Amino acid sequence: MLDARHAKLAEVIVGYSVEIGEGDRVLLESVGQASPLLRELYGATLRAGGHPEALIALDEAEEALLREGNDAQLEWIAPDLRWKVEEGDVWVVIDAPVNTKRLTNVDPARMGRRLKAREPIQNRYLERSASGEFRWVICGYPTQASAQDAGMSLRQFEDVLYRAAFLDQDDPVAAWTTFGDRLERVGSFLEGVREIRIVGDETDIKLGVEGRQWIRAKGLRNFPDGEVFTGPEETSVEGTIKFTFPAMMRGRQADGVRLRFEGGEVVEATADRGQDFLREMVGLDDGSKRVGEFAFGMNDAITEYTGNLLLDEKIGGTIHMALGRSVPGTGGLNKSGLHWDIVCDLRDGGEVYADGELVYRDGAFLNGAS
Repeated sequence: MLDARHAKLAEVIVGYSVEIGEGDRVLLESVGQASPLLRELYGATLRAGGHPEALIALDEAEEALLREGNDAQLEWIAPDLRWKVEEGDVWVVIDAPVNTKRLTNVDPARMGRRLKAREPIQNRYLERSASGEFRWVICGYPTQASAQDAGMSLRQFEDVLYRAAFLDQDDPVAAWTTFGDRLERVGSFLEGVREIRIVGDETDIKLGVEGRQWIRAKGLRNFPDGEVFTGPEETSVEGTIKFTFPAMMRGRQADGVRLRFEGGEVVEATADRGQDFLREMVGLDDGSKRVGEFAFGMNDAITEYTGNLLLDEKIGGTIHMALGRSVPGTGGLNKSGLHWDIVCDLRDGGEVYADGELVYRDGAFLNGAS
């Protein structure tokens, strides 16, 4: 990414996404590969009056822990992380993977133990975020690893990310504001719906959403962003779904995932590849068998699968479900150490019905729904 884009991106993150102000305690976290953007974020935070702390993490540390750590080490949470989650005001994480496949051969049971240990920390920062006490954002950054996953050159992947973040426009904040208005209209429509049914290739599934809140994701928690999501009623999910894109989790993946639900729980989970990993994650705890999130991807500037979930779950014309933990603010009650988003493309023949009425076809809401 060009230096001018780093500066532009930093100003949008600091001024729009997390709105850093006078006296805010701000943690800026990345791996060394993203240090050009980290420097710009640090300077923008200072100019906004915040107190920044820059943390450069070792990308290989997680792999070493999962391979060599004993149970006590896997479950240990650093005291400074607890303090940041309880006392900090803003947390900006730059997603800049050096090797997206580094955890491919890690024992999924050990990965699950680590996820369970971090559950209280994740719950706490989501609670503080929902109450307005804490602002956080995960910001995408182009790396050779991400470009290779997408089958692109680094320059091509930079351009994909650039467009998805509306940074190719003269006033990105104005573009995000306009886009946010569209998400508001869709969210307002969905909040009057009791039941959603999705029909597509090997897919026919229903979810109850009555009384649940729909979050309009307009660049405040993820960047790029662009979805409308909720937490479905925990026992309502019935039917089958075939996910179009691979299910990615910390460098591991399962391809051709098919799930069948009864009474809100997964009763059958199969995959063309990675089935053992899929079943290990589904069986992580009681909540991992249920859907904690259902969402519509709404960012039409993202058109192709890249293998980067930050982008793929926002593709316009897709839906995704997350197995496991509900997001505070949606009304969802599911608790789990897992939150695993898996994406289904509806742009070729997919349909969505709201309370029995067709409202969405081939990846787009019909008139009156948006």
